[in-house]
Amino acid sequence: MVLFDSTQEEHRRSKLRRYIISIVVFIALVVGTSWYLLRFYKEKDTIRYFLNTVAAGNMQQAYQIWKPSESYSFKDFMDDWGPDGYYGPVKSFRVERAAHRKNGSGVDIIVDVSPYQPFPSEDDAAKQSKTKEIDLWVQFKDHSISFPPPAL
Repeated sequence: MVLFDSTQEEHRRSKLRRYIISIVVFIALVVGTSWYLLRFYKEKDTIRYFLNTVAAGNMQQAYQIWKPSESYSFKDFMDDWGPDGYYGPVKSFRVERAAHRKNGSGVDIIVDVSPYQPFPSEDDAAKQSKTKEIDLWVQFKDHSISFPPPAL
């Protein structure tokens, strides 16, 4: 009998243990990866719904999706998001990334908005220069949208 003899049959018990451990590790990796990729799905979906409504020009509905505080009037909203607003006109957008601040009550979502439809490619420098990066905050509890609170 040779030490590294490959013809020797492995015990059924150790083979079963190896398969079980491999399956458990694989399932843990799939679940962990899925959780990581989908952890802010609802908040990103809220932003997509909001920006699609703004791009369609339905500003009253977009204002309701925003769920503003009493100090943020519809006029203020239009000054920010309307066709002549600071971020407007919004014709297309791209959700870049989402990040949760430590001890935060929401998620910080970075979005690029463009006055062009479709969203300009990286090669189109003239149109790309009109693209604005916006930092938006979505609350976990009620999915209200606002601008992010200042960093602590």
